[in-house]
Amino acid sequence: MSYSFQVTVDCAAPHPLADWWAETLGWQVEPSNEAFIRSMVEQGFATDAETMTHNGVLVWREGQAISDPTGPPGLPRVLFQLVPEPKTVKNRMHLDVRIGDDNPAVLRAALEARGATFLHNGAQGPNTWITMADPEGNEFCLS
Repeated sequence: MSYSFQVTVDCAAPHPLADWWAETLGWQVEPSNEAFIRSMVEQGFATDAETMTHNGVLVWREGQAISDPTGPPGLPRVLFQLVPEPKTVKNRMHLDVRIGDDNPAVLRAALEARGATFLHNGAQGPNTWITMADPEGNEFCLS
């Protein structure tokens, strides 16, 4: 038996971080089902405090997912999940963003202009990468 999975990123602000990563990867923020959310609140399965408005859309406060619009619906998928504590140590897992023939220096500058932080350059044999952090400090590599 094989399983599918999603990557979940703990964060302080799921919706802005999902927007940032969707733009970075060329993916899409999964649309909100506002009617469903209102229905859950009206039926007592959720409260207004569990919702918020982001970019004029009613959303669940605690999470937002992005997915690759060219793949099967919802696959691959990254979920950004609200957590109360800040990031304090290095990630044990990170994303390697494969940039193909794009210019790494140009991409690095564009990501820094959007809030990413350069951490260091890496190399092993003929392979090189740039390690960066997203606006909330989650490490990722451009390779």
